[in-house]
Amino acid sequence: MSEPRPFTKTEVAIANPVIRIMSRVNTWAYRLTGGWLGGTWLRGAPVMLLTVVGRKTGRQLTVPLLYLRDGERLIVVASKGGMDQHPLWYLNLVANPDVIAEVGTETRRMRAHTADDAERAHYWPALVAMYRDYADYQARTERTIPVVVLSPA
Repeated sequence: MSEPRPFTKTEVAIANPVIRIMSRVNTWAYRLTGGWLGGTWLRGAPVMLLTVVGRKTGRQLTVPLLYLRDGERLIVVASKGGMDQHPLWYLNLVANPDVIAEVGTETRRMRAHTADDAERAHYWPALVAMYRDYADYQARTERTIPVVVLSPA
């Protein structure tokens, strides 16, 4: 198997609107069914909805994300499939770390922070075990893909 390569500008230009549309459809189905539809991804990885406040618009924006549960904390990854730019939801979360997490029909207010090096080293193996594509995503880009820890507010 070949080593993952960076995305081309054309691939990014095509992927961004596709990701946006798929996220909206997944969010709609997830909320309609309480997570029965859209609540898992490839190989059974669990999906949650994360609502952040737009740093420019102030509007609430919701994205479906894979997550790892650690007690009361939820751990998510700002991978964007290994693209060279951080996902917009992550930039919004950095600007305003107060978020809303939906897991199934449960909704919780949470506070987010980017994992420091020690936290990332702790969580990364478990995240890759949950969804092995994360390792390829990291190999595809020069940026360090952020791991985000969501804690009860």
